[in-house]
Amino acid sequence: MRSRTTSKEKTAPAADSDSTGGIIIRPAKAEDLAQLVALEDACFSADKLSRRSFHHLLRKGHALFRVAESPDGQLQGYALVLLHGTSSLSRLYSLAVLPNQRGANLGARLLLEVEEAARDEGCAYVRLEVRRDNAAAIALYHRAGYRDIGIWNAYYEDDVDALRMEKRLVGGPMPDMPHVPFYEQTQEFTCGPACLLMALSAFLPDYEPSTTEELRLWREATLIFMTSGHGGCGPYGLALAAQRRGLKPEIFVTDPGSLFLQSVRSMKKRQAMKLVQEDFRNQAKAAKIATHRRRLTAKDLRRFLNSGALPVVLVSSYRMWGEKMPHWVVVTGCDDRLFYLHDPFVDRDEGKTPLDSINIAVRGEELERMARYGQNRLSAAIVLSTPDTTSRGAG
Repeated sequence: MRSRTTSKEKTAPAADSDSTGGIIIRPAKAEDLAQLVALEDACFSADKLSRRSFHHLLRKGHALFRVAESPDGQLQGYALVLLHGTSSLSRLYSLAVLPNQRGANLGARLLLEVEEAARDEGCAYVRLEVRRDNAAAIALYHRAGYRDIGIWNAYYEDDVDALRMEKRLVGGPMPDMPHVPFYEQTQEFTCGPACLLMALSAFLPDYEPSTTEELRLWREATLIFMTSGHGGCGPYGLALAAQRRGLKPEIFVTDPGSLFLQSVRSMKKRQAMKLVQEDFRNQAKAAKIATHRRRLTAKDLRRFLNSGALPVVLVSSYRMWGEKMPHWVVVTGCDDRLFYLHDPFVDRDEGKTPLDSINIAVRGEELERMARYGQNRLSAAIVLSTPDTTSRGAG
């Protein structure tokens, strides 16, 4: 079975013994590397995890790793769950059981162990992908309480589709939220335009996002410079771009002046950024875009979401991936405990897929911490709606 889906484990669970075969389930350790590679070769003919990948996951991976070991010390299977920064989302990346152990309930035991470990880490959801032609694995996941949430066409190396599945680990079922189509940013500096494309797609049924439109939005809203590369986008430029396309923006920002100037050293570049942002602020004022000099609270976000609006929020990527960069995300929905985010960035170098960036579950208090950037704890957001926000149907 294969599901291709850094804080380390705080406590190791006690070993769970199988009353019939004496198989125990325990946390993986570095000494298991050779056996894990051999087990991988025995279980899969394609889409294999490499020795290097196992080595990284065992030593530095932001993951929960459990193995099934027989009394003679031989590994019979493993389960691997990847964690997603400070969010409440986890991903079952791989579940493998030797052919001679299949049908002995070992896969279900491994699955239960990593789910409990994920729950202990504060995760509210676990997601996975599984081959659509793997009926045994799909049946296992359905029995374990997973629900189908979508299809990735031609996901595997041999072009077989992947079934996307999800299970909530705490509380009741996932809330029925309006559908917000996902769009992955194509450039490192276009997270804001990508979020705006998602909002436009959610509100305007005939809207078709594209890379051309993504870059057009960036040109309209860019701050010109940031750090050593191209500048990202600020709240005023994004709000103006949204208004030009028929949406109703509302800006929340704690700093009334020019943003992100500290990210560049050149005074010449800073002056250019100041002029661009002053122009954006003047345009927003002339366009009568409502602007509030305060941060959005979790209570505010719930109120806007319940009214049918979509908040696009600036967060610190440090709390998501450990890098100190401003980053835009879309808040897609909420329930009593959690908020859900579309993150336009997909870290494919780390084996992530769009599944890892869609409806990421985050607790309200954590989202409020994420939504404060830099030493001055800048908070910025654009709340987007239309004259008839109730037109967004539940998905």
